[in-house]
Amino acid sequence: MHTFPAERTAVVTGAASPRGIGRATAHRLAGAGWSIGLLDVDGDACAELAEEISRGSGVAAAGVGVDVSDAAAVRAAVDRLEAGLPPVVGLVNVAGVSSPTPYLELEDDEWHRVLRINLDGVHHVTSRVAQSMVRGGVGRVVSISSVSAQRGGGTFSKTPYSVSKAGVIGLTRALARELGPHGITVNAIAPGPIDTDIMGGRLSEERKVELVADLLVDRVGTTEDIAGAVSFLLAEESGFITGHTLNVDGGLYMH
Repeated sequence: MHTFPAERTAVVTGAASPRGIGRATAHRLAGAGWSIGLLDVDGDACAELAEEISRGSGVAAAGVGVDVSDAAAVRAAVDRLEAGLPPVVGLVNVAGVSSPTPYLELEDDEWHRVLRINLDGVHHVTSRVAQSMVRGGVGRVVSISSVSAQRGGGTFSKTPYSVSKAGVIGLTRALARELGPHGITVNAIAPGPIDTDIMGGRLSEERKVELVADLLVDRVGTTEDIAGAVSFLLAEESGFITGHTLNVDGGLYMH
């Protein structure tokens, strides 16, 4: 059995957005006793959130501004987090961007922008953090994909987003194989429609009604729905779950 150290850190990327999955997840994990390392392109907001978490939950927290598509910057940012926090046992890859551009209007710059952040970024952070997890002999990695990857779109974002999120699922499965012998599990979560700004801003009541028509439940998802799933997959007792994509989507994929 690969047991957790008494004090451990979860790194959460894309954490600073006021209404985002990353922020809700960071608060949820802090409430469960994790120390929190935050990475976000908005360094000031990241530092403010770290202070907020530390005050509210009494755990150690630190935030560093970084563009996850920059491999060298990611390595330096994780180095900074590790210098002041307990061993990193958890990683939650949330950082991502939307892309509603129709395929026939898509230019190369937009394609590469989305892939760099949504897929390369997950690779850069996971590669660096996995090195520390291997040394510690235990780890949990959870990356946010999307039901869009499984259905070929049909959400706010279109082709490059779907491709990048499908890549996250493939990366998750490959890493589960390679990192499993080191005591590290690697899983993905595929959210359905969640009321966050990545859906193009705050959802109107009319838009919520439209989205619910495709679901098997009577509401759109919340960031807390995803945070709860992340907390479950990061738990010590979830060590027999790996290479899995957990749909938290109100039944959209099945529907």
